[in-house]
Amino acid sequence: MLDVREIMKILPHRPPFLLLDRIVEIEAGKKVVAQKNLTINEPFFAGHFPGEPVMPGVLIVEALAQAGAVALLSQAEFKGKTAYFGGIDQVKFRQKVVPGDILRLEVEIVKLKGRAGIGQGVATVDSKKVCEGRLTFMIG
Repeated sequence: MLDVREIMKILPHRPPFLLLDRIVEIEAGKKVVAQKNLTINEPFFAGHFPGEPVMPGVLIVEALAQAGAVALLSQAEFKGKTAYFGGIDQVKFRQKVVPGDILRLEVEIVKLKGRAGIGQGVATVDSKKVCEGRLTFMIG
């Protein structure tokens, strides 16, 4: 298990844009399971939406991308590199993510060729799927 300090050794992201609190499981270059504990203090809840705080879908996708990047950048050959978003495809949102939720982020790397990879991501809350999609990464 990796905590925020250890995640920041792998990713260049920093709060408030680091959207991972913990890596629960990792298989370098293959799979990662991460989590984000959502509190009302998240900066995006103040404006999205006043009176009905909801995590923006684009940030759920970004959290999946950060998790996938941890899986890729944990490989020795990519240590110290940056994983950039190369594309998203087939993303679907199934339900709202709100303060108090624990967002579980699972990404399986389904293809890796050279410095490009594709991951299949699924985000859940209480074992219910809230978001899924394919993510393309470019390692730079």
